[in-house]
Amino acid sequence: MGLFIVFEGIEGCGKTTQIKLLSGYFEKRNLPCLLTREPGGTPVSEEIRKIFLHSEHNEITPLTELLLVTAARVQHIQQVIQPALDAGTIVVCDRFFDATVAYQGYAGRISLDLIYRSHELFCTALYPDLTLLLDCPVEIGLARSRSRNRAAGREKEEGRFEDKALPFHEKVRQGYLELAKKESRRFSIMHAEQPAEALHTAICEVMTQKLREHGYAA
Repeated sequence: MGLFIVFEGIEGCGKTTQIKLLSGYFEKRNLPCLLTREPGGTPVSEEIRKIFLHSEHNEITPLTELLLVTAARVQHIQQVIQPALDAGTIVVCDRFFDATVAYQGYAGRISLDLIYRSHELFCTALYPDLTLLLDCPVEIGLARSRSRNRAAGREKEEGRFEDKALPFHEKVRQGYLELAKKESRRFSIMHAEQPAEALHTAICEVMTQKLREHGYAA
């Protein structure tokens, strides 16, 4: 059985950069690693992602978001994540179920009980072995994310959540921190304001310990 690692955090917290750096960490140790993301990771799930993130779809309600992201996750688990784990691969995912709890639950006010029951019913109650929460102030994260989207010309294609008001993102951040407090054995909170290399070093320390716990020669 492989190892399931998930990066979580608000918009612009630096997940993409740190996931790429962590892949190099695994390559140096000759450990099989698969990088994936949510929503996305399969052709069907990527099509759902386009609907989910496009700024023109601002009428989508939190409940519709839950249904969309759950459908994408079912496909992702069955087609990509579970087969890779069964093959002994380390799966590193950019967002997973905790993002649904933070965004659609804490910020979108969908019943947490409904979100958890949906995950158990449709997504085999799969949870990460380790969740790395990259935490930073909302103002910093949003500025980074909006700047990145402008530079890449993706303001419409992936800007729906960046368009939301600051209080929404504060609720997302506090939701993540509440989750990390409730599930402290699974979560590691990483301070994402520090330079990328320093953050990578801190993540590698956590990762090395997790690999040892799971019998890998780290």
